[in-house]
Amino acid sequence: MLLAQVLSAIFVFAPNKPLSSILFDYKLWALLIATAAVVSGGYIINHFYDRGKDSINRPIKTKIDTYISQRTKLYSYFVLNFLGLGFGSLVSWRASLFFSVYIFLIWFYSHKLKRFALTGLFGGALLTLLPFFAVFAFYKNISEFILAHAAFLFFILLIRELIKDLENLKGDMLFNYETIVVKYGEHFTRLLIVLIIFLTLIPIFYLVQFPEIGYMKYYFVFVLFGLTIVGVLVWFGKSKKHYLFLHNLMKVIIVTGILSLMFLDTSVIIERILHQITN
Repeated sequence: MLLAQVLSAIFVFAPNKPLSSILFDYKLWALLIATAAVVSGGYIINHFYDRGKDSINRPIKTKIDTYISQRTKLYSYFVLNFLGLGFGSLVSWRASLFFSVYIFLIWFYSHKLKRFALTGLFGGALLTLLPFFAVFAFYKNISEFILAHAAFLFFILLIRELIKDLENLKGDMLFNYETIVVKYGEHFTRLLIVLIIFLTLIPIFYLVQFPEIGYMKYYFVFVLFGLTIVGVLVWFGKSKKHYLFLHNLMKVIIVTGILSLMFLDTSVIIERILHQITN
């Protein structure tokens, strides 16, 4: 997440700023540390509430987690959130307010919202996107190019969430998590994944029209290939082994997408920004 925010700041949100002014901006680093602390706390509280179903879905990981007491986990959760709010306050009172709301939403999602079909699906994807909103708000930069990237990432995250639901079906059913796959069935979930894959093509074909996409266009070729594999395997694959492979493939797509931001043609982005300012 930290790397994703740094690269987004350099290549997407503030490409017209000198690299040194971005990397040596203490407020940006305070924002990034605050995000890292709050997100880490979010992982802890999410696993805290999921420990029951994780004992079914991820028995090895759960066994390892038992070596750390629940008290230690909760203590770490509160310390990380306190650090997040502290570093957020160094940026501005608005940043501190943002992280206060973000902490509450993560807790509410982990405690309640993820147990229901729609809030579990969309909540997980939106909470992953929110840290990028913090960087956007910091630089006050918005464009069709940025919105198209956000739409693309949102669809990718939805696909990953649905694959996770398929992978974790057994534990979700035993612990009364009303996910999409539990409520509507595996066949409907597969159809929904294929539909979202087709929807993902819209921002992809829109983004490659921008000159500033540069060599990142080759990343989208990889994505098209990867999503084709996802669509085929999710339709014909029935075992948890297939879903685990697809889940890992979606992680690869997300990570390579973050790294591919370095291949954007920032000169075109800067020229476009200067043109907007002068006009």
